Amino acid sequence: MRNTCFKMMLTTAMTVVLGSAALAGAKPVKIYILAGQSNMEGQGAIRTFPAIADDPNAAPLLKQMLDDSGKPVVCDRVWITYPAQKRQGKLSAGFGASSDRIGPEFTFGLTMQKHLDEPILLIKIAWGGKSLHTDFRPPSAGPYRMSSFQKAQYPKQKGHGIPKDLAQWKADKIKATGHYYRLMLEDIRKALKNIQAVCPAYDAKQGYELAGFVWFQGWNDYCDGHVYPNGRKPGGYDLYSELLAHFIRDVRKDLSAPNLPFIIGVFGVRGLIDPDQNTVHFRQAMAAPAKLPEFKGNVLAVPTAPYWAEELEAIYWKRRKVNSMHGKLHGKELAEFKAKTITPEQEALWQRGGSNGDYHYLGSARTYAQIGKAFAEALLKTKKK
Repeated sequence: MRNTCFKMMLTTAMTVVLGSAALAGAKPVKIYILAGQSNMEGQGAIRTFPAIADDPNAAPLLKQMLDDSGKPVVCDRVWITYPAQKRQGKLSAGFGASSDRIGPEFTFGLTMQKHLDEPILLIKIAWGGKSLHTDFRPPSAGPYRMSSFQKAQYPKQKGHGIPKDLAQWKADKIKATGHYYRLMLEDIRKALKNIQAVCPAYDAKQGYELAGFVWFQGWNDYCDGHVYPNGRKPGGYDLYSELLAHFIRDVRKDLSAPNLPFIIGVFGVRGLIDPDQNTVHFRQAMAAPAKLPEFKGNVLAVPTAPYWAEELEAIYWKRRKVNSMHGKLHGKELAEFKAKTITPEQEALWQRGGSNGDYHYLGSARTYAQIGKAFAEALLKTKKK
């Protein structure tokens, strides 16, 4: 009985000492905000993880993503909250657009955990199909303004996706303008007020540090020929550059973080091989704010095109060609057409590595994994500076 009591007293004493030591060694939580539209949500299917091993540049990353049993690792010191999907907890695979997918967050967190000693919290703010010109429009950019193309064409195009009542269209536009910017701030502030609920390592006495903001968006602006009617010409997307510069300033102001490191994930759809002029000009416009003197050193543009899966894109367009024949060909004819268009090896390669459209980086986990790592490494460079 005495031995049992002694052991209990000793255990209690050790618990108090260890608890005090842990508290004494507590550090501010590093908080990173990951914001954008569907590619920040993430469409990299977990089932495509094996294809990461096929790329010598990405294969080492896969070893960090899987545990000894081959399952996605669960981070020890990284937590995530994703308000739009009401999901939170320790970071692992499955915090993408759905529970069977990843976005940049998984390898972003893994890379940060590898290089930092502090506990880390990711606040993920993402909604698919949102523009910077309207949905995320920052306050200092002012009200939405119709382009000269819109002013000239809208009265002529009634019934072709253009509202018959232009006054109503304008009223709806005013209501939509900046809505997701405001919602983004609301979700961030709620998360910052309730860190302990997500991140048990949080110590109120030590507090937290807003350590970085990653912006990964662009498709809806890139494709909008009404807002950017001169996209094929140099300077055709200059408005995006202006809006993004306002966005960075406003985020810093509204979060009371004037030097918040900011990463721009530059549009990478189409890859590096022969992108069209719209793509070239849009990438230039996205990267432009990082060159402004006021942002020197703490705003970096990170290209994502180098991680585009070229071999999957070729198969993707062949699959699109086959799909376009549904309704025109049936049964044996359709099967023969598919056999002539896509080889069994190509179909197997797609099933191994692809899962979505080109606008979602082909649903390749290999691509999203490398992008997340690149974002983290860029932020670590700003930390050193």
